[in-house]
Amino acid sequence: MSTAASPSAFEAKAFQRPIIVMGVAGCGKSSLGTRLAEALSLPYREGDDLHPQANIVKMSAGTPLNDDDRWPWLDRIGEILTDHATSGIVLTCSSLKKAYRDRLRTAAGGKLAFVFLDGSRALLTQRMGSREGHFMPTSLLESQLATLERPDEEAGVVVVNIDNTPERITDLAIEGLKRLV
Repeated sequence: MSTAASPSAFEAKAFQRPIIVMGVAGCGKSSLGTRLAEALSLPYREGDDLHPQANIVKMSAGTPLNDDDRWPWLDRIGEILTDHATSGIVLTCSSLKKAYRDRLRTAAGGKLAFVFLDGSRALLTQRMGSREGHFMPTSLLESQLATLERPDEEAGVVVVNIDNTPERITDLAIEGLKRLV
């Protein structure tokens, strides 16, 4: 990671609030989440690990989740946000709809930042196709794109294009988060 975007100890203290790395499958949420957590000295949680087993079975079979499937998962993520509302954490969560993001904002007491990883359908398809060992098949990308309500105009959201190196994506995310402080 370049030193230009690396936070100083003082700046890192300003990031002591929850951050959700969001976007559709294959955008690189897990990769950026771990990088951000390390750069900002915050704990990291993988949102996919919080899915109820029924959701994993459903997605593994190529069946898209609906709102009823997602609410319990979002509530589990919300509990973690509540626990880290003042100490900070980096979590991954697709957060596809504004209603989902609003629910998470409420759980975090309103003090929540989102980093939206944005990319072309072609790039997302390529990335999903090269993943190994993940339960989400490439066939579900279309349903995620159809469900996605872009957060471009929402407060507290940093949009980062994923057509960059992992280092540059991290730098852009940190630069955007600095503007939110």
